[in-house]
Amino acid sequence: MSQPADTKEGYVAGYRMLERQGAVPSWIPPLRLAALSCFRELGYPTRHDEDWRFTPIGPIVDVPFKLPPRGAAAVERADVEHYMFEGAPRPELEERPAVDDSEFAAELVFVNGSFAPELSSRRALPAGVIVAPLAEALTSMPAAVEPNLARHADFEHSVFAALNTAFLEDGAFVRVEKGAALERPIHLLYLSAEVEGPTVSHPRTLIVAEEASRLTVVESYASASAGHTFANAVTEIVVERAAKVDHVKLQQEAVTANHIGAMYVTMGHESVFSSHSIALGGAIARNEVYARLAGERAECTLNGLYLGDGKRLVDNHTSIDHAMPNCASHELYRGILDGQARGVFNGKIMVRQDAQKTDAKQTNKTLLLSDRATIDTKPQLEIFADDVKCTHGATVGQLDAEALFYMRARGIGLADARAMLTHAFASDVIQRIGLPALRERLDGELLERLPKSAE
Repeated sequence: MSQPADTKEGYVAGYRMLERQGAVPSWIPPLRLAALSCFRELGYPTRHDEDWRFTPIGPIVDVPFKLPPRGAAAVERADVEHYMFEGAPRPELEERPAVDDSEFAAELVFVNGSFAPELSSRRALPAGVIVAPLAEALTSMPAAVEPNLARHADFEHSVFAALNTAFLEDGAFVRVEKGAALERPIHLLYLSAEVEGPTVSHPRTLIVAEEASRLTVVESYASASAGHTFANAVTEIVVERAAKVDHVKLQQEAVTANHIGAMYVTMGHESVFSSHSIALGGAIARNEVYARLAGERAECTLNGLYLGDGKRLVDNHTSIDHAMPNCASHELYRGILDGQARGVFNGKIMVRQDAQKTDAKQTNKTLLLSDRATIDTKPQLEIFADDVKCTHGATVGQLDAEALFYMRARGIGLADARAMLTHAFASDVIQRIGLPALRERLDGELLERLPKSAE
């Protein structure tokens, strides 16, 4: 087995190959180089690091994952249709009239981090809305990308954000201009596929909602085939003054896949941001959310649902930084763990000295369906202001014995009763998602999983 130092040098060799590929704006190479320098200086996290002490990542850092050549993975629509929302294939990405009843305005598909035009589609978008592959945007509209790309992700202190930025090449760029509104959501689908051995991808997403704009984005991560893969994703979201962004992250990769994803959100005055994180797959899956409320009267909502079975490890780390007064945050994460699965939840709320009149609430509830499943939960409050309303709490337990008895007394079998109660527990998060098509899909997938995990 390769050692971490060896895998680091493997990434450095891959970076040198990337340097020789394609034309990019003049400011991209120095950015990549700075990130590579941070990656080389930062050590891989271990259990001695507080934020990683419950999350061993040997299966990620000890394996020599390699970045495949662009287009090396042949993925057919039939192989991944389950993860898509569009009803018909498109030969290429182009503007088309909205003549059908699709709920989605655009669906951009990426394979191992590279845009796949043959799997993607986009209808006519309203004026002031840009939805494009990041590589294309860097070439055709670099001035639109530069002000925000890599300005919010903290690659100087996060080794995986540094690695992603060093390999910054493709992903999605979404911008809604001042006062514009996109009524239909956008779907960004990132697929991982093994190519001649363990394969890594570094998807990058940049979403900018300018003043008084509105949009909804679904960001999905899935496996195109069985195989040993590692998706190292970074998403930056900018919500300017009075803008509103609804974001859903759906992570459902194969049991042989690994996923580390970090989302950095910067919020302006009177902005509204909501996130729904649904983690259903992966051998190791870690989802990080960093939200900074940098304008007065901003409102942030973070909801999450995570399911684990077998020997999966699912880790959720959230951080909400109240930097300005009169802001509100609401956070609800629920987990369901079975078999020998392990869960981690670390939710941090920081209220800075000037952030008076802060209203922050955080709740984490975990349901253990097996006596071998475990959860490490750590809610945190750091308050430096004196006029605030802040609460947090965590509960861990099993299904309600009285409710089970009540249902069985009415002729419902034990497995069905357990599945119904578990479904109700999870539905509280799913029903908060504002997209009917996605709610229906998640509800169906939940029902398919629960009878197996409830026996």
